[in-house]
Amino acid sequence: MKSIIVATKNEGKMKEFKDFFNTYGLKAISLLELSESIPDIQETGDTFSENAALKAEAIANHLKRPVLADDSGLVIDALGGKPGVYSARYAGEYANDQENVDKVLREMQDIPPHNRSARFICVLAIAQPDEKTIFKEGSCEGTIAFKPMGDRGFGYDPIFIPKGYTKTMAELPSEEKNKISHRKNAFNRLKNWLKTISG
Repeated sequence: MKSIIVATKNEGKMKEFKDFFNTYGLKAISLLELSESIPDIQETGDTFSENAALKAEAIANHLKRPVLADDSGLVIDALGGKPGVYSARYAGEYANDQENVDKVLREMQDIPPHNRSARFICVLAIAQPDEKTIFKEGSCEGTIAFKPMGDRGFGYDPIFIPKGYTKTMAELPSEEKNKISHRKNAFNRLKNWLKTISG
């Protein structure tokens, strides 16, 4: 089975990628599974695309092989687009998921139901040495719940209700979430590229 490196150490995110790539007969390998030493890449970009490219290009050049990286986050209209690119560290550089969720809920506590629109955004970057980086973007529209619900998923899943649903992402079975997620929508746009490396 052919393989592709995914530039992440996030196990929840990696589980989704493994499921996605398996559909194309490709084995997704996370940075945690590599025996090589990988340099830490600082996410200093101002956009999801910039951060995804920083990771993908640096690691692809280091390993001399194709690397996929994603940068994703939650964009809340009532907060002016926050937490955005700072989603993973919204409550501080070393904040955990619960601390990030708690901060969002505090900032949203006085926002009425009709004004709680939000979306998850994911930008995928595929870098290969000496080739132009490929970008694909996906999103998932929804609203912010008033309290966390569900124990599946990770990140902001417990407070994000996808459009057309009454349950949060964290209440949905993984199979259902993977059909509608921002990562899946971005991944679907990679189909043509995937056929060239899996065939």
